Amino acid sequence: MAPRDAGRHDESMWNPAWPLAAALAFVAGASATDFGTPGGAAPANVDEIAKVLHQDPYDLELLISFGTSKGGSAGHLALAVRDDGGGDDRVYSANFYADRAKEHDKGFYTDELMVRIPKMEYLFATTSTVADTASFGLDFGEVYKRSVVGIRVYGVAAGEKQALESFFQRINDDYHHRARDTVYHDREVKYDYLRLNCAKTIGSAFKYGAGYKDLEVESASMLSGRRIVAALNANIPTEMAMKLVREWDRRGYAMDVVLYRKYEKSPYVDPHDGDKVAFSDLPNRFPSVLSRDFRREEGQYKDYDNLFAMYLLYNLGQYSVRVNDETKMLEIERSKTPVAYPEAAELATRSAKSDSEGFRRRLPFQRTGVEIWGPTDESKAKTVP
Repeated sequence: MAPRDAGRHDESMWNPAWPLAAALAFVAGASATDFGTPGGAAPANVDEIAKVLHQDPYDLELLISFGTSKGGSAGHLALAVRDDGGGDDRVYSANFYADRAKEHDKGFYTDELMVRIPKMEYLFATTSTVADTASFGLDFGEVYKRSVVGIRVYGVAAGEKQALESFFQRINDDYHHRARDTVYHDREVKYDYLRLNCAKTIGSAFKYGAGYKDLEVESASMLSGRRIVAALNANIPTEMAMKLVREWDRRGYAMDVVLYRKYEKSPYVDPHDGDKVAFSDLPNRFPSVLSRDFRREEGQYKDYDNLFAMYLLYNLGQYSVRVNDETKMLEIERSKTPVAYPEAAELATRSAKSDSEGFRRRLPFQRTGVEIWGPTDESKAKTVP
């Protein structure tokens, strides 16, 4: 097993002046009107930011995308596997449109159930190398639609990484052959928002591919004809992420977190969005667990499990990456020194219990925890009216 501090950031590699130098290299041709839209301009220094992040020898990165609706914003879950040859990480992401629905036969990318995408493309690109029908804000250019939290994992053996990628290929093979009743799914292998979604595909890869035998992956096979039963037994991205971090801690893997902040000014409107809301105006909600927080507005979560997840990710935080609105360049800053998982979890547990109880009392109180997107100064606690 790797020691708990394996893969920690080398302070000598960090240059606090780098973001300013990068900003000065801005390519003036980027237009504010087409920036952050399909086929439009994108940050010119993506490769440089990737090199900075690659200075840390992480092996995997679990990518948790924020939700974009007012109700039921569970977000999205994908997994990036580091390329040992020095290339970009490979993101595996469940394809929302690979559900064999007739309305998705034309104009949507349906060739694969688990799409493989270069990570910098997944996060920041405005064109896709996967297909012309790839979905902007889902298959590429995620940050123009919502924030993404990356949990980076250190000390993972090469064999485990290979097993994960092989399992994703197996899912695609099963999808192509319309396989049914596999070890990981009891119906036809195709995307299903409740029964075979992003969280279940990622969880299944670890359980059945990498041998995480104790990892709990939900199934709605009993009474599976009822959607309400499927909803109650669905795999939720944030809940799966918390299960995985506990598994990684048990294996002695070190972890830290990168917050990829949403670019708030993309004017793009997804033509498939019935509400015709620009990306800039979509909610940017931390993905909720199955709880009453589904009904609450962004930033108003009170559930213990949500508070714990937000606080834990903050405690593990290492970097924040954002698009500078003036230069249209990416900037990276070291937000804080990450806390090792056992201490991070203990702090998050204590704060989540205290704050959830404070919300239940419905009286003014000072929150003790800080969300992943919160201030870098831990002393800046908020008073809740």
